[in-house]
Amino acid sequence: AERRAADARTARDEAERKLREGIRPVILPTIAQLEATKERLQYKAGLFHFAVAGIAGSGKSSLINAFRGLRNSSKGAAPTGVAETTAATTRYPDPDPKNPFVWYDVPGAGTLSIPDWQYFTDQGLYIFDCIVVLFDNRFTETDVAILRNCAACKIPTYIVRSKSRQHIRNVLDDKADVDIDDPDVRAAAREEYIAATRAMVERNLQEAKPPLPEQRAYVVDKETLTQVVNGKEPKDCIDEWLLLQDLLGEARRRR
Repeated sequence: AERRAADARTARDEAERKLREGIRPVILPTIAQLEATKERLQYKAGLFHFAVAGIAGSGKSSLINAFRGLRNSSKGAAPTGVAETTAATTRYPDPDPKNPFVWYDVPGAGTLSIPDWQYFTDQGLYIFDCIVVLFDNRFTETDVAILRNCAACKIPTYIVRSKSRQHIRNVLDDKADVDIDDPDVRAAAREEYIAATRAMVERNLQEAKPPLPEQRAYVVDKETLTQVVNGKEPKDCIDEWLLLQDLLGEARRRR
């Protein structure tokens, strides 16, 4: 009994030390939790289950609509809005019967009164076959916590930054004494935004405690992605084609 108590104190002290140092714990689910969550979220054998997760307001619902080839106003689209509209994890089968995919819209982290590291467990992210970690303005500790827990559960992840058209416009608006309609100026703003995005993600992965492996950041816009999913070839693609190809390749490898 004394040995067990001493071990418990040691474990508690170690956990407290890690929290003080900014190291988030990784909590793995039990088999019972795993099965209960699969049943609750209607996980079906033979299908590939994608989740889109991230902080509130990052555009998760819009991205899911784009992955399904739908606009936000389309019938059957996930609800979107200025405020966080997803209160519970919502399941959306792919509308194309040739695609054995299910897309899950996960409530935004930061809207719930739980620590960021606990978000992964409480939302049942451990059941998914692949997780898209979506961010808008900043790549946060919450995003890092999701990636760390995914690694512990051996779930492949894709880091995606949304709303590229809006962000590139913001870069242009911040430039003084330039012709924002000049194609060269617009191309330079686009490259500046892409480089800044990738540098931000790389820096945050390196500064995580402990550091996380280098990982690509995909830069996309929902309008462009919707066109790509529907077989069109928009001129303003950044990473939309590559992201879609990589996700489909992941699904083929793991099914």
